Amino acid sequence: MGALPQGRFVTLPDGLRLHYQEAGEGEPVVFIHGSGPGASGHSNFKQNYPVFAKFGYRTIVPDLPGYGLSDKPETSYTLDFFVNALTGLLDALDIQRCVLVGNSLGGAIAIKMALDAPKRVSRLVLMAPGGLMEKEQYYLQMEGIQKMGAAFANGELNDADGMRRLLSLQLFDASLISDETVNERVAVVLEQPRCVLSTMQVPNMAARLAELSCPILGFWGMNDKFCPSSGAQTMLEACSNIRFVMLSECGHWVMVEHRELFNRTCLDFLAEGRP
Repeated sequence: MGALPQGRFVTLPDGLRLHYQEAGEGEPVVFIHGSGPGASGHSNFKQNYPVFAKFGYRTIVPDLPGYGLSDKPETSYTLDFFVNALTGLLDALDIQRCVLVGNSLGGAIAIKMALDAPKRVSRLVLMAPGGLMEKEQYYLQMEGIQKMGAAFANGELNDADGMRRLLSLQLFDASLISDETVNERVAVVLEQPRCVLSTMQVPNMAARLAELSCPILGFWGMNDKFCPSSGAQTMLEACSNIRFVMLSECGHWVMVEHRELFNRTCLDFLAEGRP
């Protein structure tokens, strides 16, 4: 009970073993999950990527190192560490160009990848991305980040009740949290070393946003307790070829709380890039 479904594994040249789900055929779309304790690609995007696959896309849903069924080394979990791992996965799968879909930390990773290798990223879909202000500002302003770090450090997430309390901060409507998701994340958090969160470093990339050249679609919930919705304004003012969907009664997980709107809007956006 609670075990994540096993997909496929790839071992990178540096020995890091990554786990990922794959479904569908066509243009590659890579889904990058956020950093919450117990997170995995499947638990974040299980209501989304099968729909994209059905509409003719090759969906890749990795577990970042430190998460899901991927390796969890004792190391520093910097943004470059994640970007290098994901780039290694794309190389291993011979994916030269793709759409990146990123939530929270996953959004920051997607932005950094698009800055580092713009020819590799055809479009960006970002849901409440991180990396838009200094780390200290997130911790000072955002209730969810404060409580998440404390709960993980104190071992409060090792059972279903504790995990459900944390996940209730992710959503405006906590009733949408399934027992399946709670159990999936408890199973992962029991295997996560403390350094996964304690060493995580995501720089402020706001000054570089104007360098992004691909079309961008963004989503933000006005009730987000982890990344302030003012980040949408930051991106809209800096980037060209960008649009944002702002949602009332919505927390940090747009793709869960408004999955039909999210899926439909993303598919329309991706269809614009098809020949």
